[in-house]
Amino acid sequence: MYTASDIWNAQSRAQIILSALAQETRLEVFRLLSQAGHDGMGAGSIAKALGVPHNTLSTHLSILQRAGLIRSERQGRNIIYFGLQDCLTDLMAFLQDECPQAMPAGEDEMAVKEA
Repeated sequence: MYTASDIWNAQSRAQIILSALAQETRLEVFRLLSQAGHDGMGAGSIAKALGVPHNTLSTHLSILQRAGLIRSERQGRNIIYFGLQDCLTDLMAFLQDECPQAMPAGEDEMAVKEA
């Protein structure tokens, strides 16, 4: 059983993650890094793939890193970024624990059709 403090911390963490991913460019960055897997991607490659200026990308990477969604690693003169899946696992666990009565996928579509 969770204490009130545990729930508040998990809720706060969920809000940080969801807020970070609510912005389109950050969601795309996270998607790219998740697809890159263990190879990761350099900032230049991410910027080129998304057509985003480097200074703008730097801000987005910083927000994603603070949210725990990505990590960076220096490899020689380059900084390589990696997507972290653990935070999504934690987010899903929180949502399942705190929103147990949410409709399973598909039921909401049937309810709308019946209305």
